Amino acid sequence: MKKIPVEIWSDIVCPFCYIGKRRLEKALASFPHADALEITWRSFELDPEANPVPGENQYRRLAAKYGNTEEWARQMSANMTQSAAEEGLAFDFDHAVPANTFRAHRLVHLAAQHGLQDAAKERLFKAYLEQGLDINDVPTLTRLAQELGLPADRTEQVLTSDEFAQEVRHDEYQARQIGVRGVPYFVFDDKYAVSGAQPAELFAEVLARVWEESRPQPVELTGSASGAACDIDGNC
Repeated sequence: MKKIPVEIWSDIVCPFCYIGKRRLEKALASFPHADALEITWRSFELDPEANPVPGENQYRRLAAKYGNTEEWARQMSANMTQSAAEEGLAFDFDHAVPANTFRAHRLVHLAAQHGLQDAAKERLFKAYLEQGLDINDVPTLTRLAQELGLPADRTEQVLTSDEFAQEVRHDEYQARQIGVRGVPYFVFDDKYAVSGAQPAELFAEVLARVWEESRPQPVELTGSASGAACDIDGNC
């Protein structure tokens, strides 16, 4: 049976992407046909030109980016932390290390070749949002790749080259083509798009609809007279 595609555009430094992942997983846990889905994570860089200064204050950087105050940035981060806690996540923005995510996205593409894409995405989210790790640092990414079980030689080859750069850019090109302007962005069976970290209940509704539509019901053709048949009551 052909798998039903679910594509998710996200960035690793996006807190709502991690929250959205958890909410989708909650919906999938009660969806009886989860094994009929093929989930693919697509790359999306919120700030492709990011070049953070080592030790830079995360809240000050966020405030400058959005033209607001540092207090506003702290309050917004606190609100996100609370939302994450409701999903069992422990965000730690005080120790988050601002980073360009291009290299990490390439690592996710490598993981996909080994059937570890979702695990890689999970590990990188956790590394950045909960553990204060630098996800642009090659030694850090190498260690995380080893934790995932990725081949050491291939990991080194990818992280010291521009391999998978084209794949990342293609994901981003696709995002532009369908009008993605923010993440997370979920596309179910090339039909239904869900923007943002929506409640698990909404994901459950979309999953149910997509499943039903993937199983078309036959249309009975009737003529002027009914054909001979037996019914479930034993009448022939």
